[in-house]
Amino acid sequence: MLAPLSTSPTGPGAILTLVRSGQAVTRAGLMEITGLSRSTIGQRLDQLLAAGYLIAGPVESSTGGRPAGGLVINPQFGLLLLVAAGASGFTAAIADFCGNVIEQRSVTMDIARGPAAVLGRMQTIFRDLLNQIGHKPAGVKGIGIGLPGPVAFPEGQLVRPPIMTGWDGYRVPDFFAGQFDAPVLVDNDANLMALGEQQQSFPQVKDLLYLKLGTGIGVGLIMDGQLQRGAQGAAGNIGHWFMPPAGDTSGSSAAAGPRLCRCGNQGCLEAYSSGWALCEECGVTRVRDLTRRAADGDMAMLARLRAAGQHQGEALALAVNLTNPAVVVVGGSLAQDQLLAALRETVYRRSGSLATRSLQIVAGPLGNDAGLHGAAHLVSDALLAPHVVDRHLSAG
Repeated sequence: MLAPLSTSPTGPGAILTLVRSGQAVTRAGLMEITGLSRSTIGQRLDQLLAAGYLIAGPVESSTGGRPAGGLVINPQFGLLLLVAAGASGFTAAIADFCGNVIEQRSVTMDIARGPAAVLGRMQTIFRDLLNQIGHKPAGVKGIGIGLPGPVAFPEGQLVRPPIMTGWDGYRVPDFFAGQFDAPVLVDNDANLMALGEQQQSFPQVKDLLYLKLGTGIGVGLIMDGQLQRGAQGAAGNIGHWFMPPAGDTSGSSAAAGPRLCRCGNQGCLEAYSSGWALCEECGVTRVRDLTRRAADGDMAMLARLRAAGQHQGEALALAVNLTNPAVVVVGGSLAQDQLLAALRETVYRRSGSLATRSLQIVAGPLGNDAGLHGAAHLVSDALLAPHVVDRHLSAG
């Protein structure tokens, strides 16, 4: 993690933030917003330009777009290494400093093989991608990784992840410490998907909930424009709410009780309507087998997915009533049309009228790339934080 440091509200880092956000992209605009003199603004910008943070943007028509002489973040300032991982594989990518993906590669690999094997494969792919574009590890400015389990964010440490055998207590940044001289930021996959969709697809929306439906079930939550992790990084753990369907005993008698979840508890939402639970129930090994059968018109499978959507909708309605998002984005390998239709109907029926007055429930526009975009924004936000920029300029 990048340690906090006091910084000037009008220092170079603060000026960079104004340019990055688009609030002011010219010297005149920066003077107007900050009240600083032309010479002071010039000094700040000279530092940022010399260090490579900023470049002059393309000259555009005066009828719209960025003003002539406007400044932009330099995409060539450095490279970002990104990973979006799930239960059965991951996608690794290399991006420029603005988060534009240059190359990427997807790998099928069971996350339960453990940190040494999975992170080792990620590292190998990082090296391959760097070689492919002719760059060395020294050009990497930051690494962002999304994983399908609870993450203590400040340490990048996994905490009792139900589907990640062998990862409990593991600090992911430690693995890469000797390989790259760059910060490594690790977060829950649903958090990064929420961040990616909010930043890329819904930049004007300040309150957004992302529901990931895959092997497991998770939520990423944006409130007032900020990603919410909670006190320990456990926010959004909707898959392990106690949500047995009404009247379910999952056994031959009432004494059998609710279904056992992979987390060790009974009656969790995941135990009934997650990808892994449906795979066990339907006798298949992969979530895509479920969705393929549905796409082929298997009526029994379509009915089961609709039931799963209704059950998930009951849980989501509670979350909507609690957090009142403007947009709910649904993604993940299980987010099939029939399931989404049942989920929407249930949420609108079960949530309060004010909470749903203008609520949108949509399939994720970014699809499987949401996590990569979120990882890029996570790392960029950390590297371009005012105190980090000021510290870097002072050290240089």
